[in-house]
Amino acid sequence: MSRLKCIIFDMDGTLTETNQLIFDSFNHIAQKFQGKKYSVSEITAMFGPPEEGALVRISGEERLAEAMEEYLEFYRSNHDRLARLYPGIVEILDYVKKQSCHLALFTGKGTHTTAITLEEFKIKSFFDYVVTGNDVILHKPSAEGIRKILSHFKVRKDEVLMVGDSVADLKASREAGVEIASVLWDSYGKEEVLELNSDYVFHDVEEFRDWLSRRFAEHS
Repeated sequence: MSRLKCIIFDMDGTLTETNQLIFDSFNHIAQKFQGKKYSVSEITAMFGPPEEGALVRISGEERLAEAMEEYLEFYRSNHDRLARLYPGIVEILDYVKKQSCHLALFTGKGTHTTAITLEEFKIKSFFDYVVTGNDVILHKPSAEGIRKILSHFKVRKDEVLMVGDSVADLKASREAGVEIASVLWDSYGKEEVLELNSDYVFHDVEEFRDWLSRRFAEHS
């Protein structure tokens, strides 16, 4: 194995416990614009494009700007109540930075919600490069975002690790030709991920941290 020169993290379900915040934010809009609520499976089926891509199905094109503004207001004002960083994540990010390894973020979230979460959790400074759902044409499971990161840092595929919780993260990594560490401490698609044979699978943050430490120690 080559020394890692870049680790790419997904956000929701990987670094942050934000799924409930996302579900409640969508249903806040659905209740206002359609007078109904969606199930978790119905909401996750809309995932892929950034929030606008899902909200337009609820509000219609003509009211999308209004729905997006309302969504962001709910997301921000309920962030502290409904979201948290997984315990131990800050320590991992700090450790990786100290290994002179680039940290990148590749998320399907839009630019605005990504910025809110990075700021609320005070982890923005850890990341050297951020690719959101608004920064790509083809969204996960496409590897476009990973390829942007590879090009930005001018690193080889074998020097990069993608860390994510979903089938989309795994498929994007496979397409890009980089290793994938599937982290399943809060994955809503855990069973599907396990069926696809990731390079590495971790069920808790501590297990992943210990493996990373060994990986870097091998090349120290």
